[in-house]
Amino acid sequence: MIMNPLSLAFLTTFEVDPVSAVKIAAETGYQMVGLRILPAAAAGEPDYPLLTDDRTLAEVRAALADTGVTVGDVEIIRLKPENDWELFSRFCQRCEALGARHVLVAGDDTERSRLVDSFARFCELAKPHRLTADLEFMPWTAVPDLAAALSVVEEAGFDNGGVLVDALHYDRSATTLEQIAALPPARVNYVQFCDGAVPYDSSVEGLIRVARGERLFPGEGGIDLVGLARIIPQGVTISVEVPHRALAQKIDALGRAAMARAATMAILRAADRT
Repeated sequence: MIMNPLSLAFLTTFEVDPVSAVKIAAETGYQMVGLRILPAAAAGEPDYPLLTDDRTLAEVRAALADTGVTVGDVEIIRLKPENDWELFSRFCQRCEALGARHVLVAGDDTERSRLVDSFARFCELAKPHRLTADLEFMPWTAVPDLAAALSVVEEAGFDNGGVLVDALHYDRSATTLEQIAALPPARVNYVQFCDGAVPYDSSVEGLIRVARGERLFPGEGGIDLVGLARIIPQGVTISVEVPHRALAQKIDALGRAAMARAATMAILRAADRT
């Protein structure tokens, strides 16, 4: 029995449509799937039909019902100095329609007090839709490490606010396993698993390039994933996020999803978490 359910992250099978992602998750043994509704990049990323296309929404809901897969997290809310709160409200409505649990939130506002206020406002917006707001720390953002993320979440003061630990960003930031282990369990709703090369390019460009398209399957790099797996609270979902653009030219989405799950299961066995 798996102590932590697995979710197929959006970026692992980035090239497929959401219905296909649900079916791939089911075929390869994931309990959940992650979907993207709003773009993550500042420019150059297309709109996602799940936000406005009711037919696509209905098809995804049907696939979820047919397979028994559920939606773990939905991407992405970027908190900037100015935010479109009507857009965020529609986003939350679509998340609820999908039965989603968690929302990935990124902090892109360097004015901390305003970022705290924005995060609190989003938590308040998400709560009636039964969604958690999970602030992901990333070394190149205004929330560069776990301590910064936790301080924003705690100061915002909403019980549906959480800290999202991404294995890659933990390894590349001023964050320790001891800090992760000390997180209040109520603040950990899901985590993201992948591996990465060590040593690595520490430039902002290098960090972003690897994060978005050159991650490794668990066990292939130098991140202490066994140590991380041992301290994740039982029952917390592990989102397996392994975007690898070059590999996608050789191995299809189904194959990569299966490889990512098998590698993650090997780490969980090594950590005595199965």
